[in-house]
Amino acid sequence: MPVQLTTLPSGLRVITDPMDSVETVAAGIWVGAGTRHETADVNGISHLLEHMAFKGTERRSAQDIAEEMDNVGGQLNAYTSRDHTAYFAKVLKEDTALAMDILTDILLNPAMDDEELAREQYVVVQEIYQAIDTPDDIIFDHFQATAFPDQPMGWPVLGEEDIVKSITAKGLKSYMGAHYAADAMVVSASGAVDHDSFVALVDKAFANLPSKTQVNETPGHYKGGDFRERRALEQVHIVLGFNGVSFDDKDYYNLAALSTLLGEGMSSRLFQEIREKRGLAYTVFSTAQSFSDAGLFSIYTGTGREDVPKLIPVLCDEIKKTTDSVSDAEVARARAQLKAGILMSLESPSSRCAQRARQILVYGRPLTTQEVIERIEDVNASGIAAAARRVFSGQPTMAALGELDKLEDIEAIRARLQ
Repeated sequence: MPVQLTTLPSGLRVITDPMDSVETVAAGIWVGAGTRHETADVNGISHLLEHMAFKGTERRSAQDIAEEMDNVGGQLNAYTSRDHTAYFAKVLKEDTALAMDILTDILLNPAMDDEELAREQYVVVQEIYQAIDTPDDIIFDHFQATAFPDQPMGWPVLGEEDIVKSITAKGLKSYMGAHYAADAMVVSASGAVDHDSFVALVDKAFANLPSKTQVNETPGHYKGGDFRERRALEQVHIVLGFNGVSFDDKDYYNLAALSTLLGEGMSSRLFQEIREKRGLAYTVFSTAQSFSDAGLFSIYTGTGREDVPKLIPVLCDEIKKTTDSVSDAEVARARAQLKAGILMSLESPSSRCAQRARQILVYGRPLTTQEVIERIEDVNASGIAAAARRVFSGQPTMAALGELDKLEDIEAIRARLQ
């Protein structure tokens, strides 16, 4: 059955991706409001709002929400990113109406009780502390902040303790009223779902949803730089990165393939050279991350203090080699991995539901599987090498935690990449 997209008179978009072979439905609401849409005085409000959505509505307590989903064996969850916030559920097909009733209830009628808010602020602060205490987690916040300094794109999704504690129920309602509107939202479902019935369900539930958002999205401007924090750790944690590309950039798939062959999987250059041949790190990987108007290419690794002077030259050499040559075998392997990831995700209603919602938020339309596969097939060695030269010739960003006395400065590292 085909993917279908309906835009309601309010501007709310509803997309379904039916699957004949399953008895479940994954459904959710994606909101184009995340960390980058916040102001400095409320950084972390998108994430706190996500937490508070599950703390009760005008007709359901937090326990009611949990019990109603557990009673039907369903799953309910949410997450916040820099670009958007998502609320989603997975249930048996006969419980689709219940799942949507709960999802719409927590978004349209949140109680925002002051006592619940105080408790959840404490929970989020503990989440912040946990991130700070986890070097291979917090290092990426430092990296993001250094790559995009003094702008929403660089702010932490969790926010900062003092700011999170200062957010009020009134502030949450105001933020929600300004950002949770029809033109910034997508309702998506996949699995054993009928499009017309699902659209009718959504249309009725969101009849009073405001049509226009008041979101102001600040463009992301990559700058780069060097962040270092000395800690008494057994490992030195390092993220080295560069300006990446947006979702609609011509090099999006070239960069995805570059990341795959350079640092994703056991056959990748970094894994083979740094871990397998030299034993310099347990973990090393690369990531190509894209946003609507910006992107980041990053490499993470952790190693012992004494091995830092050995690891950095090897890391830089492997990066530099990709700008000169990429073999046909590597290209074929990267294509296969990218295609496998796409096709395997189609076996999961949850993956398809999320994928369709993100496509609407980013591109304004669903992409066909064949269209994506063709773009991957168009990737070749010369295109990957050209994308590598484009990315790695720019200003690098480094974030490092640990005993850093043996880590050379960013300019020395940049010189190695020339």
